Amino acid sequence: MSGRLEHQPPIQLVIDSSMATHKDHRSSRPPPPAVTSKRPLSSILARLHAGYFRISISLGGQALLWKILSQPSNDLPQDTNTLLHIFHSAAHLILWCISLSILISLSFLYLLRCYFHFHLVKAEFSHHVGINYLFAPWTSWLILLQSAPILVCPKTVLYLVLWWLFAVPIMALDVKIYGQWFTSEKRFLSMAANATSQISVLGNLVGARVAAEMGWRETAVCMFSLGMAHYLVLFVTLYQRLSGSNRLPAMLRPVFFLFFAVPSMASLAWSSISGSYDTASKMLFSLSLFLFTSLACRPNLFKNSMRKFNVAWWAYSFPLTFLALASAEYAEEVKGNVALGLMVALSGLSILVFLGLMLFTVLNVTKLLRENDPILSFAKDPTA
Repeated sequence: MSGRLEHQPPIQLVIDSSMATHKDHRSSRPPPPAVTSKRPLSSILARLHAGYFRISISLGGQALLWKILSQPSNDLPQDTNTLLHIFHSAAHLILWCISLSILISLSFLYLLRCYFHFHLVKAEFSHHVGINYLFAPWTSWLILLQSAPILVCPKTVLYLVLWWLFAVPIMALDVKIYGQWFTSEKRFLSMAANATSQISVLGNLVGARVAAEMGWRETAVCMFSLGMAHYLVLFVTLYQRLSGSNRLPAMLRPVFFLFFAVPSMASLAWSSISGSYDTASKMLFSLSLFLFTSLACRPNLFKNSMRKFNVAWWAYSFPLTFLALASAEYAEEVKGNVALGLMVALSGLSILVFLGLMLFTVLNVTKLLRENDPILSFAKDPTA
């Protein structure tokens, strides 16, 4: 009996590897779709910062350009003038409706972002680049108000109420950001200045032009002087290449076009305030034309930012549109072949860039909300 037990083979425990692998494979499966159904909207709201309102600014600017082009010209025959007026008016109305729908959609999504991701909005408010784009939504609405069809008259009560609704937040942001520049030891202009800081000036100039169209000349002068005073200081700061100018990522270099967008809008605003395209407006237009030429002669500056599509590309569109608008008023005042050719060239370039950006945006709509957007990388600000 004992001999049999000694010669009996030992008992071995065998584990089927296929069963274990199958079990591990099941445990590593992703959760069912019902668990992640709420993630896409949250992801969109988390990535949608105020910089996306550059799209609505560009659309509103194009609508304003086509509105000005739809005005009849005395240099063309009556039949040609009528056909061009119908075409320009139809294009203006279509662009304005598209701009309104997109701006409403962006505003609604950003309101949801403020509600569900307020900590991200707060971080955006504290960011040296992100805070400047908070001017963009209100600037978009003011431009859309200017480019509204003829049914929305600047003399109506509705126009006045809308102006106050969109201009007051700009003034409140002015008190915040401009006050920091000369009072806060950690937010000096030399430390916080970058090319996107000019968006704050642009909002003041757009508001001044709308106020001048309503007949509120003193209010328009106030907003114009506030914007231009800070633009001069900001221009000198960026021109000297102080520490703040080196803190802009290469992806955001298209915002360098704001250098000529501000004097272009300033020439339009001052023309509305003074009632004519006088010498001051011509000087501002000449400055914007020079700055545009300087940037256009240096395409290597934007080479790194053009490798992959980004919403920052829309910073090419609305500065060109504002320059084309200024050239249209300049051509209307000067009445010469050179001024007319300049207006046609700049308007055509603005329209081509706008159409190209629309095409690139449609083709890259899945890449529009980027995870590596520099505005979303809310690392601790060195000036905070």
